[in-house]
Amino acid sequence: MIAIGCDHGGLNIKNAVIDYFNEKGVAYRDFGCDSPQSVDYPIYAYQVATAVANGDADCGIICCGTGIGVSMVANKVKGVRAAVVTDAFCAEMTRRHNDANVLCMGGRVIDESTAVKLADIFLNTEYEGGRHAKRVQMITDIENGNFMIKS
Repeated sequence: MIAIGCDHGGLNIKNAVIDYFNEKGVAYRDFGCDSPQSVDYPIYAYQVATAVANGDADCGIICCGTGIGVSMVANKVKGVRAAVVTDAFCAEMTRRHNDANVLCMGGRVIDESTAVKLADIFLNTEYEGGRHAKRVQMITDIENGNFMIKS
């Protein structure tokens, strides 16, 4: 199951991704918002990130005007590796190399068809592990307060 949410600035691309999910039969939970009326993005970003961190969702997608604000919120939730992407290469590499579990996009930065394309890439790209596993573990160690720089 995929957790998805947005603020008013990301509503257009969230709805496009949900249409794609419905077309493809992808299971999701929509955390809102559902209106173009101004709302506070931390509420929606936190709900999606928490669902991912708790294991209630396999991964998450959060949209706002730029993707930046929601990524800042999501990355405050322990266990979340959220990435803002604007192109196909970044959507692929954040999964392949960083094992990102939350995709962040901006409705004022990309259009609906691009958002669907990036979501598809993100959801269908596997984490490589290997040499990247050490780096992902370092991120986890920083998060857990036990990162040690070895000279």
